[in-house]
Amino acid sequence: MSLSEDDQIIDTLRQRIPAFACVPGCHDCCGPVTASSTEMARLPRRSSAVREAALDALSCPHLGPQGCTVYEERPLICRLFGTTPSLPCPRGAGPETRVAPAVEQRIHWFARRTRQVLV
Repeated sequence: MSLSEDDQIIDTLRQRIPAFACVPGCHDCCGPVTASSTEMARLPRRSSAVREAALDALSCPHLGPQGCTVYEERPLICRLFGTTPSLPCPRGAGPETRVAPAVEQRIHWFARRTRQVLV
């Protein structure tokens, strides 16, 4: 099965976002975010009750007691937190080398051109 154009863009951008270790136990950036429909299709569905409870708590429906339950498939916006001055980690963590400005711009371009839905 071949990947859609959006899947290819997502995979390419994911490879260009530097990884870093979060502060253990911190989930400060795990609030309500939007993601493309393509990214959402990669995530398990949550019930309306779970989604509403997370929104009421200003949290993410994929945040579990031990952290992100969809870490490997987390949306681009989640991966971008802490890697760029425009989305700094609230606790000061981040990679040695920040994401390239062109990559950040491409992520924002992708978000603007795709249908975004609340995670």
